[in-house]
Amino acid sequence: MENRGHISGLDYFDDLLMLNKGKDMKSVFKMARVVVLFTIVALSGIGQVWAANAYGNNSAAGKTFTFNGNRFYYEIYGAGQPVLLIHGNGDSIASFKEQIGVFSKHHKVIAMDSRGQGKSELGPDKLSYEQMAEDSNALLEYLKLDHVKVLGWSDGGIIGLLLTIHHPEKVSMLAIMGANLEPEAAYQWAQDGIVRVRSRINAELAHGDNPKSLQLQLQLLDLLGNQPHIPLTDLNHIQIPTLVMAGDRDVIRDDHTLSMFHAIQKSQLAIFPGATHIIPEQDPVRFNRAVLDFFDKPFVMPDSKDLGWFD
Repeated sequence: MENRGHISGLDYFDDLLMLNKGKDMKSVFKMARVVVLFTIVALSGIGQVWAANAYGNNSAAGKTFTFNGNRFYYEIYGAGQPVLLIHGNGDSIASFKEQIGVFSKHHKVIAMDSRGQGKSELGPDKLSYEQMAEDSNALLEYLKLDHVKVLGWSDGGIIGLLLTIHHPEKVSMLAIMGANLEPEAAYQWAQDGIVRVRSRINAELAHGDNPKSLQLQLQLLDLLGNQPHIPLTDLNHIQIPTLVMAGDRDVIRDDHTLSMFHAIQKSQLAIFPGATHIIPEQDPVRFNRAVLDFFDKPFVMPDSKDLGWFD
């Protein structure tokens, strides 16, 4: 696609749809994290080829396990306190290429392809965040791990929240980037984009084009447009240190991010200035520093009211 300088997220979204029209759209919604986690990218169409040992396709580090008849792919790097990485909608382990090498210098990094994405099987059930949280718990059960540190990006942040709520013994610290509790938490331009993309995919399905891959894309869109539905009060039950992160020009509304921060008792907030939903890729040095400072330093919650100004 030609470089046209600054264009809006939805214009870019339209261009990508036209680029992929009529092709095998087995894309993983890579650019979905740019425009509300839902832009469809055909990796073969843009000529992106992963090296033999790239993250997400590393035969030396990659393994599989089976949960409820479904096979899941994961990779492990480094040694030390375990950190579980959970990627975003339609993506894969490879999306953490800027984090794995840095984090694994001092931690055991575990990353899994979520259900129906990357190298993990979809299975017969409809995709849901609750199901994928159970998949993550199953991985930790398989590896016999408790009290792990979890970093979830985008949909991965939603999964991390649900994992912590339903299996609190599994998570010792939680860092979430660009997560949301309800689909309406996204800006309206993003919600409108989901509706438009769903219409285009349904039109392609009506012509019998690539029905299997398009059906998967509809399921991924359903996650974005119709899920999750997590009551804000559920976050009151989270008792572990939690870092709530977003870009100041994120896909998720900043008031929603703030509501999550205030609902979690032991929480810190990081709004990255001059940053989008994909700061883990766009500015990994700044993002990685924030996450590792949170994971590796003593957790504190200093409060201005305790400074004694009015005593």
